[in-house]
Amino acid sequence: MKTSYINILGILAVSLGTSCVDYVPTDEYQVEKPESIAMQEELNAYLPLKSYVDSTAHPSFVLGGAVSQSQYADKGVMYRLINSNFNEITAGYGMKHGAVVQADGSLLLDGVNAMYEAAAAAGTSIYGHTLCWHANQNAGYLNGLLEPLVVNSPAFANELDLSGAMVGDLTEWGSHGDMVLSEDEGMGLGTPAFKLTAGTSVSAPGDLQLVTPEIVIEPGNEYEIVAYIKSDRDAEGRISFEGLENNEPEIDWMSTGTASATFQTSMSWKEIRFRVSDFQGETFKIKFDMGYTPGATHYLDINNLYVFNPNGEPMTNNLVVDGDFEAGTGWGGWGNNSTRGITEDGLGFGGEGKAFFVTNPSVTGGFWEVQTSYELGEPLKNGEAYKLSFWVKGDAQGIIRPELQSPDYSSNGFGQVMVTQEWQQVELTTTATADDRSRLIVSYGEYAGTVYIDNVVLSSASLSGGSTTLVQKTPEEKESIVSGELERWITEMVVNSVDHVKAWDVVNEPMDDVNPYELKTGVGKTDKAADEFYWQDYMGKDYAVKAFQWAREYGNPDDLHFINDYNLEYNLDKCQGIIDYVSYLESQGAQVDGIGTQMHIGIDSNKQNIAMMFEMLAATGKLIKVSELDVRVNTAEPTPEMLQQQAEMYQYVVDMYREHVPEQQRYGITVWGITDSADDADWLPGERQGLWDLNLNRKPAYAGVVEGLQGL
Repeated sequence: MKTSYINILGILAVSLGTSCVDYVPTDEYQVEKPESIAMQEELNAYLPLKSYVDSTAHPSFVLGGAVSQSQYADKGVMYRLINSNFNEITAGYGMKHGAVVQADGSLLLDGVNAMYEAAAAAGTSIYGHTLCWHANQNAGYLNGLLEPLVVNSPAFANELDLSGAMVGDLTEWGSHGDMVLSEDEGMGLGTPAFKLTAGTSVSAPGDLQLVTPEIVIEPGNEYEIVAYIKSDRDAEGRISFEGLENNEPEIDWMSTGTASATFQTSMSWKEIRFRVSDFQGETFKIKFDMGYTPGATHYLDINNLYVFNPNGEPMTNNLVVDGDFEAGTGWGGWGNNSTRGITEDGLGFGGEGKAFFVTNPSVTGGFWEVQTSYELGEPLKNGEAYKLSFWVKGDAQGIIRPELQSPDYSSNGFGQVMVTQEWQQVELTTTATADDRSRLIVSYGEYAGTVYIDNVVLSSASLSGGSTTLVQKTPEEKESIVSGELERWITEMVVNSVDHVKAWDVVNEPMDDVNPYELKTGVGKTDKAADEFYWQDYMGKDYAVKAFQWAREYGNPDDLHFINDYNLEYNLDKCQGIIDYVSYLESQGAQVDGIGTQMHIGIDSNKQNIAMMFEMLAATGKLIKVSELDVRVNTAEPTPEMLQQQAEMYQYVVDMYREHVPEQQRYGITVWGITDSADDADWLPGERQGLWDLNLNRKPAYAGVVEGLQGL
């Protein structure tokens, strides 16, 4: 029945235009209700969405909605809308690694727990999203764990005489058990190490031992001891002494904050650093006692084994003030419209601090045509050898040339330096052949692009100390680090959630789009986002096996665990790829309960493919979940016809899900497009994909979902 409305504006106009007229009956000014208002009233007459799921006939079917964690926890409008329409929520971002893991690796779970409390109060369940993904990760923290170990040796005299060990003479050293010198198993490329191998019968710390020569000290001073050690497996060791008041002390060996009698070793180099001062006399010895772990092999780096007085006289006198460029630069430059300056913080060597940069737009006719110059405090000594070290990289490959120069442009060159796109340390030596060498010059005429330089040290070659060792992590170390980090993340997240989450998106978006039977990879990817981190690149194909096993181990015994991916309806090869991967995972000992298909589709998506995808997924016998459903109209101003097409596509998805997925395999459907997206939204900005518009008015899409649910 149509309802008529009184034309208030017409009556008002008549009354203002005449002062004395007869009463006009209102029936003559009735109009039909606008079609848009009538349609909205029809939509508003629907019950909440979840009312259309027959919970008696389909008790296991879950109707879910995606929502911002903070919006839900705030218990505002979205909280009420979600709870009235859906049985389950999925946090769009708040439960992901990037949202929870902090810069130091700790988990900040306050927001997650606030959402849990709000959901518990409403009786709404939570779907865990997501434990293992390549995107939305704290990639900065994870990549930082894989950075090379940068070891700066102390700029002080080493009181421990290593000269004999460096050439293979261990006359002054003592040992017990299997101890040899290894020429190339120290830190860095081709550097020496002490190699101590524990037999299977070791039963006491001293059964495997290395003892240093006597170290002469000045009583009353405090001395710092630095050592770097690793082992081929998780093992244990300690350091004891001869010549201290307490020769078997408990010490905070590795700056963990806790003193202990022993320390733990692993396949990665670890720094041991501490101070002692309780000397009985003028000498003492250090004993490395490694007889704790039968069968373990330990490596002790020789180059960076140090005993020094931290209050002594530094041995390196850097002639380049502020060579780390943290406090600015005293460098000038010129030539070929080149530019130079200091980078932003975080662009220095190792991703820390600042660096000096020079950009040369093109190669010039002579290498000297583009230069930077640093004026030394005083001229160098004639006949003295000088050592120059610095870290350098560029955005291209090319040659630069450092030299010591006089005001008349005569110079002593250090030679050519090949710059690559990776940080490398350069150590060069030249001799000043005049007493007026007063500046350090670097020439860039042979290099086109930007060069970055950091940690510049120019000193007399007769002085030592202050050297840097760069230790790359091996693939085995990286696999161990990444695997341990994934286990820790899953463990802490799942344990925190056991009372609230009974279903998890364990592995998300594993399959590659171009090679849909293969896993995604970040190897060789040049446009990797700042939050991308590919666990599979370090752990291999079995990364997901471990993820499922850890989620099972640390969660509830009856939790449901899903693997999830997108475009399965768009690319049926990808759909088959994830099905095959599930079979592989289970052959390796993982239990996969279900497969999620995201279904971010449009009004023009291939309906035949959608039906075929559901058939393929259902044939696995797994639970099937439509995990992130939304339907794009591909415009910010859809016509009524487009909105009707959108409603039909929403209904079609639900219909095909019901038709092709047996009831016992239907986990449920989660709507991702709850509302349309604002122009500045993170997800589909400006799109009109939702069941509600931005003013929270129901759209025809709402009716489409209702019609589909009524058919379940």
